[in-house]
Amino acid sequence: MAHGASARPVDTVAGPAAASSVAAPQTTGAPPPAASAGVARDLTLKQMGANGAIKLRGQDPNGILNVAVRNDEVVTGARLRLVYTYSPSLIYSLSHLKVFLNGEVVATLPMDKEQAGQTVTKELVLDPRLFTDFNRIGVQMIAHYTLDHCEDPYHTSLWTDISPDTVLTLTTSEIALPNSLALLPGPFFDRRDNRPLSIPFVLPAHADAATLRAAGVVSSWFGALAGWRGARFPVAQTPPTDAHAIAFALPNAMPEGVKLGEIKGPTVIVMANPASAPASGRKLLVLAGRDAKELQEAADALVLGQVGMSGDEAIVKSVDLGPERRPYDAPNWAPVDRAVSFKELVSDPAQLEAAGFNPPPVRVDMRLPPDLFAWARHSVPLNVHYRYTAPSNYNDSVLNIGVNDQLLRSVRLRPADPSGVERQFNVPLLSGSEARGAEEVRVPALRIGSTNQFQFQFHMDSQKTGLCVAAATDSTRAAVDPDSTIDFSQFVHYTAMPNLAFFATSGFPFTRMADLADTAVVIPDAPDVHDEEALFTMLGQMGRWSGLPALRVSLVPASAVDTVRDRDLLVIGTGSAAELMAKWGKGLPMLIERGENDLSVREPTDRPKDQGPVARTAMSVNGPTAAFVGFQSPYTSGKSVVALAANTSDRLGDLLDVLADDARVGEVRGDLTVVRQKVVVGLTVGDTYYAGHLPWYAWLWVHISRYPALMAIAGILAGLFVALTVFWALGRLAAHRLEH
Repeated sequence: MAHGASARPVDTVAGPAAASSVAAPQTTGAPPPAASAGVARDLTLKQMGANGAIKLRGQDPNGILNVAVRNDEVVTGARLRLVYTYSPSLIYSLSHLKVFLNGEVVATLPMDKEQAGQTVTKELVLDPRLFTDFNRIGVQMIAHYTLDHCEDPYHTSLWTDISPDTVLTLTTSEIALPNSLALLPGPFFDRRDNRPLSIPFVLPAHADAATLRAAGVVSSWFGALAGWRGARFPVAQTPPTDAHAIAFALPNAMPEGVKLGEIKGPTVIVMANPASAPASGRKLLVLAGRDAKELQEAADALVLGQVGMSGDEAIVKSVDLGPERRPYDAPNWAPVDRAVSFKELVSDPAQLEAAGFNPPPVRVDMRLPPDLFAWARHSVPLNVHYRYTAPSNYNDSVLNIGVNDQLLRSVRLRPADPSGVERQFNVPLLSGSEARGAEEVRVPALRIGSTNQFQFQFHMDSQKTGLCVAAATDSTRAAVDPDSTIDFSQFVHYTAMPNLAFFATSGFPFTRMADLADTAVVIPDAPDVHDEEALFTMLGQMGRWSGLPALRVSLVPASAVDTVRDRDLLVIGTGSAAELMAKWGKGLPMLIERGENDLSVREPTDRPKDQGPVARTAMSVNGPTAAFVGFQSPYTSGKSVVALAANTSDRLGDLLDVLADDARVGEVRGDLTVVRQKVVVGLTVGDTYYAGHLPWYAWLWVHISRYPALMAIAGILAGLFVALTVFWALGRLAAHRLEH
């Protein structure tokens, strides 16, 4: 890191500038890295980790922006366009903003009276030598409103707002990394890169189902790595000139532009992209085998054993997929068969800590199987243990506990116990000014979904009782204990289907088995590049939802669907797959064919859907149409089918766009969701079936509860049964006394 470098406002003063066994030969004589021409991109405030404007206040004057740089890039230029507004009631000779980059002051921006209360824009040129892989840009407000030594940091005059229009323009050049498998999953995926992942897959023309399955396993692995970023996998028959890519090769089915020597077995190779300039640093990851089985072994070895690979080529000796997985054990899903502690839900215990008088909420994310059914209870026990720097007397310090942005309870934070005995006994290394608390909060089951977030908002009230009492210091700390728990073990897995909302947010029912062991993907007999991209992107989504590659998924053409009758089916419904859906009958919610749509419609009503009349309408259309369609498998009761249907294969991308858009994915619901350009409409028009299992007594109670008359009769019978049992027991007791 260069010391003494600075940034300058452009408009003011200038300044100085182990599941597989792998044989991996080592690479020697790697050329030194070379950098390509720079490429500029803009990072918004949101992309740098801020949700909305950054509000700097007297008691909390610091704002932080996070900027990451890929391992195969180097920063060659950086320009921060800082847009902000500050208070018009300050002493401006004593007030200013300090801008930091990785702890070093790079700019000091004065607050002038002439611009107070107005939107101010400053262009800061940042020294690229200060950038590393993870970077923090800090903005600190130094502000005063009075010369009195009793200045109150809570005074409303002390404010500055950093606008969401703030932008960091980062210019980076690519570095030519060595051809080394030890760098995997880089440079194809870099965890420092928060942009959506896009990796072209290079396939031979007319790739068969076995080759597509091997590629699908790889796409599901990259989807799991990409996580919240999302991933797309466009398909090409030749390596692209402007991107890293992954190629799949067999001796008799080699992609154009990919030249390999003799294939000696399941092989994983990383090489320079032959379609790109050598200085670009673009890489091509090649998976090869002498037959489809070996190609699959190469794919499995990549996703399971890449940490053991090195050099530029690895020949796989053996692959063991390990024992079969259990239902609902996806790594991204919290266990529901026992109480779960918060330390299992966060990657770092520091995420459970907070500092300052009004810090951001402590957030704990929790993904659950969406088919949880609370037949015997209406809430979930949440046992929260927390600690905090206690106030010296009762005030308005509180802890607000919420789930999914809904308040559950507010807890007043008690003052410190003068004796401090109990605290010292529990936490002997902490001072007596810390207090502890515990709360059992009942979380309403209706507020819990498949994706949840618990929020713990600490607010530490000021302890000042007068203007000239000692000023408050930023010494308050609070934390939620990692041993706090939440317990879903009393729930069962049972739900009404079809439900496309489950599919769009968690991949259910396919992700019930994290490795998709009960799932078969049905593709057209002659898929084109759009069908293949939809296949790979959907398997990438499955990996994102479950956190595990689809190691045991089945993939069949539409003509072989009878071989997977006992599985849940994910259908890419164009071409022969669309003909398959037409074969399954007019009872489906919607049939989409070239130039014609056949749709079930239900009268708009608030009545239960099994009481609403269903009609059908057929129409000829000349515009694009795509839809998610969910229904019960025509082969096996209780199994599900979800189809991605479109009148042309290039419209499948509309469905993939919806799944990747957090703002629109919530509109996918019911058993039919139609996508027309930007419009997403969810409907419920088909029949209901149930998936999962209920104990017999729970099944009886659930079905009786649907009919009030039966509920009344059951209550009377239950009362008579109890009364007769008590009468019989009392009679036996009286007879026993008379005998003695």
